Amino acid sequence: MANKPSDWNISRRHFFFGALAAGAMPLGGWGSVPSLRRLGFKSPNEKLNIACIGAGGRASSDIAGVSGENLVAFADPDSKRAARTFAKYPAQPKYKDFRRMLDKEGKNIDAVTIAIPDFMHATAAMTAMEMGKSVYCEKPLTHTPWEARMITQAAARYGVATQMGNQGYSEDGTRIASEIIWSGAIGNVTEVHAWTDRSRGWWPQGFDLNPAPDPVPPTLDWDVWQGVSAVRPFTTGGAAYAALLQTQHLKPSYGFYQPFNWRGFLDFGCGPVGDMACHILGAPNMALMLGSPLSVETIQNSGRNALTYPSHTVTRFEFGPRGDMPPVTVYWYDAADGPAYRPPGIAEDEWLVGGPGSFGKGGVRVPEPPPAPAMASDTTQASAIPPAVARARAQSNGAIFVGDKGFLGTDTYAEHVRLLPEARNAEYKLPPEVLTRSPGHYQDWIRAAKGGEPSCSNFSVAGPFSEWVLLATIAMRVEGKLLWDSANLRFTNNDEANRLVRPEFRKTWSQVWHGKKLESQA
Repeated sequence: MANKPSDWNISRRHFFFGALAAGAMPLGGWGSVPSLRRLGFKSPNEKLNIACIGAGGRASSDIAGVSGENLVAFADPDSKRAARTFAKYPAQPKYKDFRRMLDKEGKNIDAVTIAIPDFMHATAAMTAMEMGKSVYCEKPLTHTPWEARMITQAAARYGVATQMGNQGYSEDGTRIASEIIWSGAIGNVTEVHAWTDRSRGWWPQGFDLNPAPDPVPPTLDWDVWQGVSAVRPFTTGGAAYAALLQTQHLKPSYGFYQPFNWRGFLDFGCGPVGDMACHILGAPNMALMLGSPLSVETIQNSGRNALTYPSHTVTRFEFGPRGDMPPVTVYWYDAADGPAYRPPGIAEDEWLVGGPGSFGKGGVRVPEPPPAPAMASDTTQASAIPPAVARARAQSNGAIFVGDKGFLGTDTYAEHVRLLPEARNAEYKLPPEVLTRSPGHYQDWIRAAKGGEPSCSNFSVAGPFSEWVLLATIAMRVEGKLLWDSANLRFTNNDEANRLVRPEFRKTWSQVWHGKKLESQA
């Protein structure tokens, strides 16, 4: 039945608006209080001077996103990976080591983008913030929960504009999902099931190899790339690695550690959790105001080893009551080949996330696709993927909210939202908007860096979010249910897990974590 504004649960609205006023989820585009104005902030009509830490791979997308501002310097230890970006900006200075870039160019830099491997996010962000630079940092915000707590506190201390690169937090769909849930349309939410197809054919993991060293390519500064981590020999992986790629149905597109494949290594990346959880769990985090879990446990674990993340996992988070919202259990599945969870009573051919009829930008429904062309008799058409398989794979990333009055699904970035079953979704009318829509993910941060409202995923939001999500990377390495004490940033029942909450830093990089500016190498 279509809902009306009068159907809203008033007590729930008071709870949420009280939290909003307290700053837990600020109004006005995620911040009704302007960010602190520092000496040197640009006026909204001026352009920021932005330096880019990371220039290849994902960094190129972030660079394109902020290219309307002044891009003044680039740092990347892999000049081959960064070659396309470097060629596009021939006049700007280029560096291997971002510390040296900040040392030399700091006076001409207002803000930085950070798009480098996960294990270096926090150190780069802390260094920039200590220098008073606004920071855009890719997801996950950090490699460990401790780092997430530290840079959250640092962002507040230095008063700089910040944003994590989880684009879904800027999508209308994330806000639509929140407003539907807050309206009471699906009742009390007691479970969330969220899944991703990473790393099913994306990058190798679930293995433990120790390949022989290889010469370092002349285009790579291997020492700088290793950053805060322990020193190890460079390797391309050799024959054993090539054989492993075949067993995992992967092409040898990248090297052993880098580029890209670092995601699967415990010391460098955060596996599928780091790649996709800050996207897919964004709508649940916002709509349910999850805060910190009481416990985390990996309940299915295939291929656990000492080098890389497991080949497949299912992890369960348990959250207590929040205001008048009941306890909720969040399940995270990786390596999915289609939806990992289907609510009872929902037909196999029904869309769970995305698809025609779902609500997208501006609350507009996704149109039905045009009719498929008639099947030809040639072999290419005969070997096409069956429609049911294609539909399932199109839903290989998403989340389902389980309420006591129905279900709600969101897709990868919560761009699209749908109520389940389809009969209910077809007649549903959206509740009134109560959340300000974002002007755009990158523009949100740029506006904040010029002294405007805080961005939608600023570190006061993204830090606590990353902190609880990253608990999964610890649960995947330690058996049993882990009880989390957020106030003291520790597990109360497992010393082995506590050793993974905070990283160890290589001495030449450790100064930033002891209140000293990082010294760049000559």
